[in-house]
Amino acid sequence: MSRQQAIQELIQCCDRERVLTSVEDLACYSFDATADMAAQRPDAVVIPVNTEEVQAVVRICGKYKIPLNVRGSGTNLSGGTVPLHGGIVMTMQRMNKIIEVDAENLTATVEPGVIIQSLNNAVAPHGLIYPPDPGTVTTATMGGSTAECSGGLRGLKYGVTKHYIMGLEVVLANGEKFRCGGKTVKNVTAYDLVKLFTGSEGTLGIITELTVKLIPAPETRKSMLALFDRIDDAGKTIAGIIAAQVIPATMEIMDRTTIETVEAYAKIGLPTDAAAVLLIEVDGNPISVAKEAASVEKVCKQFNGKVQVAKTDAERDKLWAARRAALPALARKSPTTVLEDATVPRSQIPAMLAAIQEISQKYNVLIGTFGHAGDGNLHPTILCDERNAEEMERVHQAVDEIFRVAISLGGTLSGEHGIGSAKMKYLEWELGATGIDVLRRIKEALDPDYILNPGKIVPRGN
Repeated sequence: MSRQQAIQELIQCCDRERVLTSVEDLACYSFDATADMAAQRPDAVVIPVNTEEVQAVVRICGKYKIPLNVRGSGTNLSGGTVPLHGGIVMTMQRMNKIIEVDAENLTATVEPGVIIQSLNNAVAPHGLIYPPDPGTVTTATMGGSTAECSGGLRGLKYGVTKHYIMGLEVVLANGEKFRCGGKTVKNVTAYDLVKLFTGSEGTLGIITELTVKLIPAPETRKSMLALFDRIDDAGKTIAGIIAAQVIPATMEIMDRTTIETVEAYAKIGLPTDAAAVLLIEVDGNPISVAKEAASVEKVCKQFNGKVQVAKTDAERDKLWAARRAALPALARKSPTTVLEDATVPRSQIPAMLAAIQEISQKYNVLIGTFGHAGDGNLHPTILCDERNAEEMERVHQAVDEIFRVAISLGGTLSGEHGIGSAKMKYLEWELGATGIDVLRRIKEALDPDYILNPGKIVPRGN
């Protein structure tokens, strides 16, 4: 009964057309892009248009102790927006204004529903870019990508989302709002609250406004495709390029399974007889680009790579279209696509690639591997069918071992996809029991009733 009362109050504060309760609407917000996770239907979906409405929704959910799950476009891959305990889903997509582009201070201020590509389109006339570049850049929102601390193809040289969030407006679990950070380049006032909420996956507060750092767009760039007959040579090349003190803007890998699948899907001329390919781009001023490109080619050839250089923008766009097609292409190949996010130190890339191949054989599962090889962030993607219980048992065992190996190599559970509910069971492997307790203390200090996105990142204490 309390949930029905809450829904009536939501209708009063947000208008009836922005509170969705039909079976069809609830089904649409019961899942995200995470595979192998059962959909969970919310009790209602609410669509706020300003911070005041967000505050009102939070207070209603707190009053009735109803779970509140916040989402952008739902492109996350960790189960981060699945409403595990029902309750209210609040989608931020109508809060989509670019409030300001401040070219003088190299910043932009936006609402959370702004699409990342839309922000880049808006700042391009000023000769600027917002560097974080997730694979879903044309659909992912600024708020969602900040909550997940997304990475992307440019992470090797330019870093990830947390390196570009300068200020936030946040609504807390009690409905109060506050601001932290701002436009200043230096700010060490008190705890770094901007970093605390960046990557918190909606479990500590709700982001309602962001101020982000912009940088000048590079003058020029050069893209290359390096082909390898052995995946081990590709792994050694990655480490060799970094050892040569070249930091490409992007250095991506695709193994044979991924190459074959992408070519069948996109038909863009990829060499399906290669064991692996590296897609590499260097950018900057023309002199440094020429020098770095020559160094990259030298290292690739040292490890038996055959290098093709994109001669036109059209050829370059073709290469990166191939990389961005990796996940959708693999997803078409089987009913279920389990995409993971194991990340290791760069020097351990060859060992991690070898381990993934061994795990694939050991558990008799088909794994296509692609990812941001230059920063150690691999995406082993298991192609399977969730209707086959015996196969899924092997898949889960393979996933367990992938993360076990990554951590043993000095790596981490997630380079960019977050923890959500999908990886909670592994957290103690990396943080230990004391680390889990620290997470729980932070959660309970800000959200003692576990109203905000419950069941994500940190398990509720007894």
